[in-house]
Amino acid sequence: MERVSSILGSVFGGGSSGGESVVPAAAATVTSIFIYPIKSCKGISVPQAPISSTGFRWDRQWVVVNAKRRACTQRVEPKLAVLEAHLPADAFNQGWQPTDSSYLVLRAPGMEELKISLTKPCDVIDDITVWDWNGAALDQGPEVAEWLSNYLGKPYRLVRFNTASQNRVVDPEYAHSNEYRTMFHDEYPFLLASQGSLNALNELLEEPVPINRFRPNIFVDGCDPFAEDMWTEIKINKSIFHGVKLCARCKVPTVNQETGIFSGAEPTATLMKIRSDKVLRPTKKQGGKVYFGQNLVCKDSLTERKGKIIQVGDPVYVYKKVSSAADAAA
Repeated sequence: MERVSSILGSVFGGGSSGGESVVPAAAATVTSIFIYPIKSCKGISVPQAPISSTGFRWDRQWVVVNAKRRACTQRVEPKLAVLEAHLPADAFNQGWQPTDSSYLVLRAPGMEELKISLTKPCDVIDDITVWDWNGAALDQGPEVAEWLSNYLGKPYRLVRFNTASQNRVVDPEYAHSNEYRTMFHDEYPFLLASQGSLNALNELLEEPVPINRFRPNIFVDGCDPFAEDMWTEIKINKSIFHGVKLCARCKVPTVNQETGIFSGAEPTATLMKIRSDKVLRPTKKQGGKVYFGQNLVCKDSLTERKGKIIQVGDPVYVYKKVSSAADAAA
């Protein structure tokens, strides 16, 4: 119980008053950057990532869809966790463009490697659904569909976001703008979490979990546990990010990302004790949610400025924050 009290003290710890500007200081350091080319599949750890108009380049640009053309995630098919999607190493260099010999490479247990051209023209299919979004996407072809269907044991296809014709707008209620865009993300283009928060959680678990259970894009170290809850404006390299909403977690953190198997109630059961809306936001409307990580938008995604990139080792400067998780949007 003492450990739980300690964690709660971190959650409700001090800070500046709501929305108040603070003197910029290196609050943390970027220790990992993760890109998830195919939604809900295994992530790629990269040393740097260019910022595009929809998040990090290549992030959630593809999605697996079922026979009804609805997005499939680990909530339904946990085996997606061990499906690897690899891109050329140079793909994460600024300004890189694919050639006819550039591929997205799929690998999965018991399956032969499959290469998908990054430049080959694709048929457009309509009525692709990701949560409340519906639109057209680029079908990756029958060979890919057969490969996925054999792996997952049901009819599935792979589609790519159709940037030529589609826009998916981030909820302006939280982003405070109707200009931010995503591809096949759940809601927001970036997710940030900290080593301090993971350490605090693991202190309460019988079996510690790695950060891949929470699938962040930006992983930082050097800050107090759950300090990221309160960050509403930060700077990494030359780019300004806004923390717009605490990340409410689904059942995916209970999927072992090394095996693609549901591991039981943890870590969600423990998070419910220290990170539920009842604990963090007792005076707000209750929804039975549990939070880990901060959703972000990036101001630079709206501009054509060159050099929009962040790297492992970049310091994180906090410009604005709220005083507690109870004051953060969620």
